[in-house]
Amino acid sequence: MDQSTQFAPHDRKRAVARLAESIAQSIDAARAVEKPFFHLEFDRVFPDDIYAQMVALMPQNRDYRPMHGRSKGHDLEDGTHTRVKIDLFPEYIRNLPPDKKELWDIVGRALCSEPVKQAFMRRLAPGLKKRFGEGHADVGMYPIPILTRDIPGYLITPHTDTSWKGITVQLYLPADDANTDIGTIFHDVLPDGSKPKATQMRFARNTGYAFAVGDDTWHSADPVHNRVKTRDSILLTYFVDQGALRVLRNRAKRFGNFVLNEIRSRI
Repeated sequence: MDQSTQFAPHDRKRAVARLAESIAQSIDAARAVEKPFFHLEFDRVFPDDIYAQMVALMPQNRDYRPMHGRSKGHDLEDGTHTRVKIDLFPEYIRNLPPDKKELWDIVGRALCSEPVKQAFMRRLAPGLKKRFGEGHADVGMYPIPILTRDIPGYLITPHTDTSWKGITVQLYLPADDANTDIGTIFHDVLPDGSKPKATQMRFARNTGYAFAVGDDTWHSADPVHNRVKTRDSILLTYFVDQGALRVLRNRAKRFGNFVLNEIRSRI
């Protein structure tokens, strides 16, 4: 995909399909690890040429908006947000420059595609079965892909994700492998309730991890140190999309976030 090319709708559709198939193949090739909880580890997620463009066409700081949730409590003393985000949906990225908009639209659509979702459902079956039982393959999942940017000072203490979530995926996007020590930490849970560090993901180019959310999926992130300018990644979260309440909540949340984003951009 050439950075200067403007795609016709049918070209974009083919580009999304090709990228979705490539990502699905990466999921199928990912390493399955049993401890401290079942998860996948990726050595390569995106095709090399696409990854190079993603790094080269990162949005500017002004294009992001604050990330709420647990990260909100770790703003700097001057009010600077240590984690910001851009939802990779068409309505959020439409104001990016044309080359960036084209690239991130294709990436977002591919991540939300059915082949990618089915690959995760298939490979994360042990964790999904543990939570949802024999019918795990039929549980609805609603994908939300967001491009996140952390700065020095960002951290998150050990936690499990909310039960609204079914699958958590983080794909790392550094320009080089100079700071592999700031990846996500996974924790054991001991009989006495303590949660020591069990393993840590490498914050390396084009890598990442995925797990089915459960009551044992404890993870955290140490403070991002000052040797790092930005810690860029994609968080792809699949929200449980089953039952009227969850289905309505997922779509209302997307619409509500869009309205807030529009208000912020006009202010």
